[in-house]
Amino acid sequence: MTAHPLNWQRYLLALVITGSVFWLAISISNRIHNERVKEIQSIENNISMNILSLETQFDLLAEVSCDEIDNTILSKELNSLAERLGYMEQQRGKDDTEVERLKEYYSLMQIKDYLLMKKIGKECGDEPVSILYFYSNEGDCPDCEKEGYVLTYLRENYPGVRVYAFDYHIGLSAVSTFTSMYNVTENLLPSVVIGKKTLYGFQEKETLESLLPESLKKPSEESTTEAGVSTKTSAKK
Repeated sequence: MTAHPLNWQRYLLALVITGSVFWLAISISNRIHNERVKEIQSIENNISMNILSLETQFDLLAEVSCDEIDNTILSKELNSLAERLGYMEQQRGKDDTEVERLKEYYSLMQIKDYLLMKKIGKECGDEPVSILYFYSNEGDCPDCEKEGYVLTYLRENYPGVRVYAFDYHIGLSAVSTFTSMYNVTENLLPSVVIGKKTLYGFQEKETLESLLPESLKKPSEESTTEAGVSTKTSAKK
């Protein structure tokens, strides 16, 4: 039995529409990825410029007051880059060549920032609290994601804390030097370094908060008394 010619036209039209929608979806997806890459590259350039600027400031420390040096420089750029890298890693996969390259760049920028902040502390006596976090996303560290959320909380609620996160398997010699310095091994992940103390395995928020300097801590409650009436309000963090 031969199909009616009109049915073939409908089939062809449906095929064309389906193909067009599919092509449009792929095009939009690729465009979004390309825009993300451009954004990340722009952030990279900004970070590089900020690093050069800060390094120049160090050369001028003899003439420039330490009050004029902002020790929060690079922080927002690094956090922004980390968020975009997380998005790209989810979309393209951790083995994507571009993701790996940008992740290596980000790790080196973190190390550079860490060293510059230590130098600021030595020269100006105002070293921020640094937390080194070593993790794995190879599927062999079930607690790494949870620890990441804890450290994000600390970073967002304690402006004086700088969190540096490093993928244990990234393959950079500079990161390997860090893991050797603090005796971090694959079976001890996640690992967190605060000051001179290294903690292995998952750490609760309260445990890490207890290791922060008193000057950074905020009371969980603030009590005020007015006209004989006592009120309590949760402190904003």
